[in-house]
Amino acid sequence: MHYTSNNSIENLVKELSDDFNSSTELSIILAAGHGKRIKSQRSKMLHKIWEIPTVERVFRACKNGLPNSNSIVVVGIKAEDVIRVIGKREANKFAYQKEQLGTGHAVQVALETIDPNSNFNTVFVLPGDMGLLDSDTISKFKRDFELSNCDMMVLTGLYSGDPKNNYYGRIVRVKEKSIDGKPSGEDFGKVIEIIEYKDILALDDDELYTVDYKNKKYGFTKLELLEINEYNSGVYAFRYDKLKSLINQLSSDNAQNEIYITDLIYLFNKNGFSVGAVSPDNQFVVMGFNDKSVLKEMEAIARRKIFDRLKNIIEISDPDDFFIHEKVVEQIEELDKKGIPLDISLDKGVYIGENVKLNYNVHFGRAVFVDGNVIFGENVRLQNMVHLSCFPNQQLIIGNNVEILWSDIIKGNIVIGDNSRIESSVNITGSDEYPTRIGKNVLIKGTSYLFGTIVEDGVYIEHSVLIKKRIRAVKDENGNIRPVRFYIPIPEGADLVNDIR
Repeated sequence: MHYTSNNSIENLVKELSDDFNSSTELSIILAAGHGKRIKSQRSKMLHKIWEIPTVERVFRACKNGLPNSNSIVVVGIKAEDVIRVIGKREANKFAYQKEQLGTGHAVQVALETIDPNSNFNTVFVLPGDMGLLDSDTISKFKRDFELSNCDMMVLTGLYSGDPKNNYYGRIVRVKEKSIDGKPSGEDFGKVIEIIEYKDILALDDDELYTVDYKNKKYGFTKLELLEINEYNSGVYAFRYDKLKSLINQLSSDNAQNEIYITDLIYLFNKNGFSVGAVSPDNQFVVMGFNDKSVLKEMEAIARRKIFDRLKNIIEISDPDDFFIHEKVVEQIEELDKKGIPLDISLDKGVYIGENVKLNYNVHFGRAVFVDGNVIFGENVRLQNMVHLSCFPNQQLIIGNNVEILWSDIIKGNIVIGDNSRIESSVNITGSDEYPTRIGKNVLIKGTSYLFGTIVEDGVYIEHSVLIKKRIRAVKDENGNIRPVRFYIPIPEGADLVNDIR
């Protein structure tokens, strides 16, 4: 197991942190936890949804939903891995939480990195595992916070299932009347506190849970608390000056000996600061995960969102079994804006990676895998289980009217010319030093392998192994290009091979 010293982490924090800009907005992303229930040696924050780590998704949502804002990513367990995934970003700093002492402590650590003379106005706090959070939700949350004139706001979820299965902290709001029957007046509906599910369960069934709010006492039965469907998502907004004045008053005087950000609600109310709560338009955006089953559910939601974006633009045969990277989805949407039908179709199990460049009338057969800088011409057909890929510094270019048949593997620095046909059981590779170039109107069939080979236009190759060769197009006496068939290189180590008698 790899261990990283605190000193090296702190050096990495300094190296990859960037100076803040003049924005008065700050977002703090809490990415220090590990998530014991996820049962993985990888950081919880680096588990992927639709091939993107959750912390990266939250980071992008912040930057897109709060343009030009500054940000702090709090790291802890597996700190180096998380830092390197985010990398150096404009107006972003890292804060290292050496000991995981709770969410409130993580915010304390983040604020310690800020110049005391900073003129921030608003601070947003977000969990790094909320991988379905999007920029629209954050933008709306910001608007709701500004319109509310509250000093603190919580983004809440609305649970629709059996309350017994809702393990989140409940949002406790002011009732219409206090215990002694006095109307709550303008305080009705205001947020009093968040009570954790396990604390509700610990109450006696006949015990009345009482809380004070502005010199009035409100009572809740255990059943009332359990049936509250509004829960804490872990996303908050604060007035910076109020947060700064109270953050260090949080204590770890609880059973877990941790400092919780939820305790700020009590402190804000105690000091006469206002606390509000709003829920997003789409409930799935506030999903976080503690185990693999929820992560899988989040992946399914992400897939449905992608399918909904594409279902009327291209053909996807199985909405539950495909992958198209979000960058390629955006590319497809841009092509669609030109008003020309794309005629792109995907069979079950297709994977299309981040840097693929699509074109018109491309068909992907079942379980086709395409990843890397793969650039398609028009009218290309890939039959079942074709594999196309290359390294990041390479390009794999496929011309117009190309057909690649079942189970072919084509990898590396390669160009396939227009109107060529690569039949089944062919393997083609090309390196930086020895690229493979296949001309126009080429036919390759049989159990053939090509590496670092240049094939001129119109050549026919069958059952051949061609390594670092140039294949010339030479015509016979009838004007037909002569085929290359059954070419096998001289073997190495033939003296080591004997018949078994």
